[in-house]
Amino acid sequence: MNLTSLDITLQRINMIENQFQSLISYGAKPDADFQKILDSSVARKSNPSETSRSEINELIEKYADKNGLDSDFVKAVVKQESGFNPNATSKCGAMGLMQLMPSTAQGLGVTNAYDAEQNIMGGTKYLKGLMDRFDNNKSLALAAYNAGPNAVKKYGGIPPYMETQNYVKNVLSSYDRMKESGVNERVNERVNAVVNGGRN
Repeated sequence: MNLTSLDITLQRINMIENQFQSLISYGAKPDADFQKILDSSVARKSNPSETSRSEINELIEKYADKNGLDSDFVKAVVKQESGFNPNATSKCGAMGLMQLMPSTAQGLGVTNAYDAEQNIMGGTKYLKGLMDRFDNNKSLALAAYNAGPNAVKKYGGIPPYMETQNYVKNVLSSYDRMKESGVNERVNERVNAVVNGGRN
């Protein structure tokens, strides 16, 4: 009998739930954050987000504008965090497009981090808060998004963590490419308008 990865995951979830039940019968209670991750994981397996890339881009434009952020900057973060996958979950429990941790999501009013709109709404709000806190310094805001604002404060800049340093470099590199691509697109549109419609 061949088991799919979904079957295996559901079996594992079942085993964990059984372990929880036995712990609860002894008076122990599971950690609330872990329980939320488990509940979200079960809900997501039964109802994965079907949001298209164009819908995701529209949501990014909407909430970037609402929070006074450059939409290309937000796209670069989403690309690095989840590769535009609304169902992504990291090994430490970060969820969705902008990889929100359960406590962060809760603090931002996000009830379902796998819902693309809620995730982008919360993630852009959080990113805007970091940009404000670090005087619109993209590098420091990104470092804080990855390692936490306290780590940035502690080291007075990007923390000396290889993961965080690579994260900042990769996001800014993606951002630069997106900006360049946008400029090229606008130039091409103008050239085409002139060629096809005469000079204005």
